[in-house]
Amino acid sequence: MSFKDLKLNKPILRAVAEAGYDNPTLVQEQTIPFVLQRRDVITSAQTGTGKKKRKKNKSLSG
Repeated sequence: MSFKDLKLNKPILRAVAEAGYDNPTLVQEQTIPFVLQRRDVITSAQTGTGKKKRKKNKSLSG
């Protein structure tokens, strides 16, 4: 799966690509669709699975 598959808008896709990310982590794949629906999301995952990256991506949608 790619970030494009998550149906993010073009400015966010551009920002993600400029940040050097090609594919979302598993936790991002599972949570971004809910965030795009403006639903609250609580995650629990091991260190290194992309939790902070997800928050960063969410902040890009401002």
